[in-house]
Amino acid sequence: MKGKIHRRAFLQTAAAVIGGLQLPLRAEGKSKTEFQIACMTLPYSQFPLERALKGIREASYKYVAWGTTHREEGGRETPVIAPDAPPEKARELGKRCRDVGLTPLLMFSGIYPEHKDAPEVFRSRIMQAAAAGIPQVLTFGHTEGGHHDLWVKRFKELAPIAQDHGVMIVLKQHGGETGTGKACGEIVREIDQPSVQVNYDAGNVMDYLNVDPIPDIQTCAAQVRSFCIKDHRNFPKDEDCGPGFGEIDHYKLLTTVAFSGLKMPLCCENIFAPLLPRPKEASAVDALARRAREFLEVVIEGLQG
Repeated sequence: MKGKIHRRAFLQTAAAVIGGLQLPLRAEGKSKTEFQIACMTLPYSQFPLERALKGIREASYKYVAWGTTHREEGGRETPVIAPDAPPEKARELGKRCRDVGLTPLLMFSGIYPEHKDAPEVFRSRIMQAAAAGIPQVLTFGHTEGGHHDLWVKRFKELAPIAQDHGVMIVLKQHGGETGTGKACGEIVREIDQPSVQVNYDAGNVMDYLNVDPIPDIQTCAAQVRSFCIKDHRNFPKDEDCGPGFGEIDHYKLLTTVAFSGLKMPLCCENIFAPLLPRPKEASAVDALARRAREFLEVVIEGLQG
């Protein structure tokens, strides 16, 4: 019939008007993004790393992101992997994860890019990530005080090293002049290297600057290669929380990258319920981890179905 729009053609070319913004349902010629839902070990920081890996696997995750420290036997706070640890130690930890059925996707740099020791630490982290088979090293910080040019210079120097080792450095929002995706996207475009991209943390964007992450992510969507998943509430209490517990619409958030054709880690950094105390039992953390995974799976299935 003349004037009739074929359903498939419509879906491929239409735009969804969401919250007054034009969000593409499907990028022309692109396939579904392969979202890799991971749980960070960070929510289990008060428990041994071994218990964290066990709980994450039992919550039916296939992927894990390494946190920073864990409270091991005797209450000793121990780094998941020290900045100066040899690559072999990272390789062993990567194998330990895979032996329980978890593929590691991301690790923290553990240092601000402007720190005097940052170049040395980043080189070590790149080697560790490569040895462990981890595709991304996460970093964040501030560019105030004239650090912007230093960031760009250092990441331009580190980018070829990361690329040679099959590792990507991803920058996420952390308040100040790097508190938005727009700011991080501008830095990444200035660096202009494929091995330095954006990690999007919607919770931080809303928390630190009270900026709406939905229009913000559209300014850097082309550079986004992973997410630190956390939600946020301004009411009845100003606090971060697990996905689906807060005020951020994850359908709107993930629509922007749902058809990128890329693999994209979604790393659950905060899984906790607002207003309630953090669980004292690891089994309760397991339940929250499972809930976060199930919530994200439902969102993704709906967007890409």
